[in-house]
Amino acid sequence: MKRIILAMVIMSAGSTAIAQEKPGFKDTPMLPDGKWLVHDADRPLPEVVTPGSAPGAAPSDAVILFDGKSLDAWQPQGRAWTVKDGAMTVPPRAGGAGESALVSKQSFGDVQLHLEFRSPNPPTKSSQDRGNSGIWFMQRYELQILDGYRNPTYADGTVGAIYAWKPPLVNPSRPPGEWQSYDVIFERPRFGPDGKLLRPAYATAFLNGVLVQNRQPWLGSTVWRKVATYEAHGDAAPIQLQDHDSPVSFRNIWVRPLPEAAESRDFQGEVK
Repeated sequence: MKRIILAMVIMSAGSTAIAQEKPGFKDTPMLPDGKWLVHDADRPLPEVVTPGSAPGAAPSDAVILFDGKSLDAWQPQGRAWTVKDGAMTVPPRAGGAGESALVSKQSFGDVQLHLEFRSPNPPTKSSQDRGNSGIWFMQRYELQILDGYRNPTYADGTVGAIYAWKPPLVNPSRPPGEWQSYDVIFERPRFGPDGKLLRPAYATAFLNGVLVQNRQPWLGSTVWRKVATYEAHGDAAPIQLQDHDSPVSFRNIWVRPLPEAAESRDFQGEVK
């Protein structure tokens, strides 16, 4: 077996080594998808992305939905949310005011999302009335936000749950008043030309750095007190933050639309 050797030229002490442009192999077996050899020298390299300067900071290819200053990326459905001290907060429903969701102006399909939230402190209510909000991907699929710290409620409605379906694997909640983080991979469902479901939506979610959903399939669009079902829809739709009559605060929200290469595939290259 001949290997394409990396040509390295050392100019002088402390200088940079010069490597061959395409290191790799051309005499290795073909991979099962039939596209590339093992260690193929011609296989395209991944795009370079600059990571954030600190944990949780947005990388260079992220779409910033909230930077602590402006709600320009959002459209309020009702009363405007407040922005203060780098955070935005669900407005109170004074005088019988109705729900006021916040909907992203941009639409998304498959995404990586980072979001930080804070439950009110001190808590004044319990169960579903304590720090309740939610992330609605495509305005249909809810990942629950709740004050889950020493706050008993039904398992498929606590923080980290795919609401009305799958409880989180564990409950890593911080006390109310402390900032908490979500890091989520959302994979949209796939529908055929006839509207038939080909593949469900999936969620992989970390709450405060702890895995709470492991590529868990959704049953369908979230519905309270009912079993979710699917209805065919487009490939992209807005992200929505829920107003559940609790002054939950948010900061540092960004997403990365995921490319086709991020889709899970089997050995034959079929989408899973």
